Amino acid sequence: GHAYEVCRRLGPDGRMIGIDQDEDAIAAATKRLSEFGDRVTIVRSNYEAMKEVLHDLGIEKVNGITLDLGVSSYQLDAAERGFSYREDAPLDMRMDNRQEVTAATVVNEYTESELFQVIRKYGEDKFAKNIAKHIVQERRKEPVMTTGRLAQIVDQSIPMKFKKQGGHPAKRTFQAIRIEVNRELSVLEDHISEMIDLLAPGGRFCIITFHSLEDRIVKNAFRTAQDPCTCPPNFPVCVCGKKSKGKVLTRKPVLPSEKELEENSRSKSAKLRVFEHI
Repeated sequence: GHAYEVCRRLGPDGRMIGIDQDEDAIAAATKRLSEFGDRVTIVRSNYEAMKEVLHDLGIEKVNGITLDLGVSSYQLDAAERGFSYREDAPLDMRMDNRQEVTAATVVNEYTESELFQVIRKYGEDKFAKNIAKHIVQERRKEPVMTTGRLAQIVDQSIPMKFKKQGGHPAKRTFQAIRIEVNRELSVLEDHISEMIDLLAPGGRFCIITFHSLEDRIVKNAFRTAQDPCTCPPNFPVCVCGKKSKGKVLTRKPVLPSEKELEENSRSKSAKLRVFEHI
């Protein structure tokens, strides 16, 4: 959707480079954007390789970058991809099916301590310790290989009185494992600054996040890019030599409109932040 609207607004010499690691998403986008012909180039990769992708295409600077983070509606709705706790399917959750690590790898091979850390850190689940303990107990009987069984184990790990709070009991655990499998937060945190450097003067960087962990990383990274000075506050002048890369255009994130929410209920948690390069 975003890519189509960007293409529709391109100037006569404009070009859109799309990067996605999901082969199904690439097939869908190629078909959807076919009317724009050779003004669109789609590359199968992770956005962490954006600099290399652009270099290979002979591009040094761009006028705009948009990141639409997280899992897509298609990935959630395709049961066989193993992202959803509402369907019983193989535990997969890979956005790029070329990689070896799957959700089943995390669930069956991580230690109890590692599982606890993943669920606590990426799912922010207060029952992470109990969930990790139950997963390890259950996998000793038989490897946990399906989303249905994992969802059932998580459900049994949470006290009854808390089950109706905040949606499906397995929601946070599934989010945590998905983030771990796809390295979502580490890739984001490690590459925002590099992507800002790919912008031409006046170029804008738009990032759409879908949960607080992503949004916090983006908010802090944009703030640091705007004001990177590390000098003590009582110093009369800056001596660290770090220079601003631009300005944050969204003091508060842009949220979906009522119309958008009516048309697309999954946009409820979306937040857009924008940074403009000097």
